[in-house]
Amino acid sequence: MTTIAFILLCHKDPEGIIAQALRLTAAGDCIAIHFDGRSKPAEYDRIRSALAGNPQVTFTKRRVKCGWGEWSLVAATLEALRAAVDAFPGATHFYMLSGDCMPIKTAEHVHQRLETEDADFIESFDFFASDWIKTGIKEERLIYRHWFNERRQKAWFYRSMNLQRQMGLARKVPADLRIRIGSQWWCLRRRTAEAVLAFIDKRPDVTRFFRTTWIPDETFFQTIVAHLVPDREIRSRTLTFLMFTDYGMPVTFYDDHHDLLLAQEYLFARKISPDALTLKERLGTLYVETGRSFPTTADGRRQFEFLTGRGRAGRRFAPRFWETETSVGRGRTLMLVTCKKWHVAKRLVDRVRAATNLPAVDYLFNEEATALPDLGGIETTLEKRMRHRRALVRMLFDYWETDRLILCVDPASTELIQDFYRDRAKVRLLEIDCGFSDDYLVGHARRVGLASANTPPAALAQLLPTIRYDVRFESDRLRDMDLAGHHRMREGASVEENAQALAEFLGIPPDMARQIAATDYLFVD
Repeated sequence: MTTIAFILLCHKDPEGIIAQALRLTAAGDCIAIHFDGRSKPAEYDRIRSALAGNPQVTFTKRRVKCGWGEWSLVAATLEALRAAVDAFPGATHFYMLSGDCMPIKTAEHVHQRLETEDADFIESFDFFASDWIKTGIKEERLIYRHWFNERRQKAWFYRSMNLQRQMGLARKVPADLRIRIGSQWWCLRRRTAEAVLAFIDKRPDVTRFFRTTWIPDETFFQTIVAHLVPDREIRSRTLTFLMFTDYGMPVTFYDDHHDLLLAQEYLFARKISPDALTLKERLGTLYVETGRSFPTTADGRRQFEFLTGRGRAGRRFAPRFWETETSVGRGRTLMLVTCKKWHVAKRLVDRVRAATNLPAVDYLFNEEATALPDLGGIETTLEKRMRHRRALVRMLFDYWETDRLILCVDPASTELIQDFYRDRAKVRLLEIDCGFSDDYLVGHARRVGLASANTPPAALAQLLPTIRYDVRFESDRLRDMDLAGHHRMREGASVEENAQALAEFLGIPPDMARQIAATDYLFVD
C-alpha cells in the first residue's frame, strides 16, 4: 500500500502551511516540514503549535537559512528527507513540495498513479549534452567554486569566477559521476531515498564538490539518483505541473485556472497564488474525494504560451534578411494566396492550376510535406526553406521555366510576405476571408496542439475568444500593411465580386475567373 511522506520546503504563509499539512495528512500520508531559517520565529512557532498533536507531521532538527541558487536549498532538503525517513518507517515514497504547491488530483488518484510504476520520478538530463540550461553559464556552474550568490552579490560572483578562470583553477567533476540536471521537484521510492542518504554519508567528497557548485538543487539529487538507480527505473519527468514565463519567472496560478490544472497529466501544481483562496478551497476539497476520474491532456503549456504570447510573439516584427543578395528576379510575378483555412486556399489554387496551367505550390513554408521538385536539398526542411526563401522561389521559377508563380502562405507569415514585397519581382496578394464557427476553431486548436480531445469545455471556452481575435488580428494587420496589389475574396461575397478580385489578381479573363469563383465546394469545411 502506498504511503507518501511529503518533503515540504517553505518560508512564508504559516496559515497556508498548516492547511496544507492537515489536508495531506487527512488522506493518510505524512509530511516533514523545513521552514526557512531566515523566516520569522513567530511564524515557525505558529506552525509547530498548530501541528503539535499530529503524529503524521515532523519537523527538521535544524532550520537552514536558504538562498536561491545556493547549497543551502539542498541542505534544507536533506534535513527534511532525513527527518521523514526516520519518523515515517511506513512511507513508501518521498515527494518534494513547496509551500506554493497544491494537489490537482485526488489522494486516491495520486496513490494509484504511484502504485502503477515501480520507478523514481525525477528529471535527469545529461548536464553537458542536453539543452536544459537555456541561458547563462553552464560548465562554469561546476568547474569553478562559487562562494557568492549571483543574485545578491553579482559583482563578487563574477569577479571570483573570472579570477579562477585567469588563474587556471578549474576543477574536475568527481570521476565516477555523470552529472545530470533537472527540476528540483521529484518523487523517490523509499529504497532510493535511503540509498541516497547512505551514499552521502559514505562519500563526503561528493558533498564537498556540490557545496560550491551553482544552483546545486538542479544537479545534486538528479546526479546521485542516476548514479545509484538503473535508467529503466527512472522516469525523467516531474509529477508536479509548473511553467515558466518567457522572462524565466514561474507562472502563478489563480482561481480561473482550476479547469486547466485538473486537466493536466500531473498530480500537483505550483505556484498557486496565496490570494487564490477559491482555487485552494476547491483543490483542498478535491483531494479527499473518492471515485473521481480525470480525463487528462498534455496541452497546458501550449495553451498558456498561446494565451499569454499575444501582444509579444507575433505582435511585433522587423525585417530580417538572411539573403539580401538574392532576388526572385525582375520581370517575374509572384502571386501569394493567403487564407487561415488552408484547405480553402488549396482548393482554389487547385482549380486555378487546372484552369490556367499556372505553376502553383501549396503552403511550402508552413507544411513540410508540401510536394516540391528536387532542388538540390534546399527544399528538404521548413527551416532551410525559410532561411533561403528567395533563393528557393527563384529556383522554382527556373524549374518551371515561367515568369508567373502562385504560392500559398499563412496570413500570420507577415514577415515572409513583406520580404517578398521588397524583392525586385512584382508581387500580388490574394486574401481569402472565411467565416469561423466555434466548432472549426475548436478543431483548429486541436490541430495545432493548443487543445486535445480531453481538454475540458471550460478551458476551450477560455481559448476561443483569443483564437477568434487572433485570426481577425492577422487579417487587420495585412490590410494595415497597405500592400500594392492586395485583393480579397470573401466567403459571404457574391460570385461576381469574388470573380472580379480573382481576375485582377491572376490577370485572367473575367469568364475564366467566374468559373473558378463559382466552385460550389470552395468554402465547405
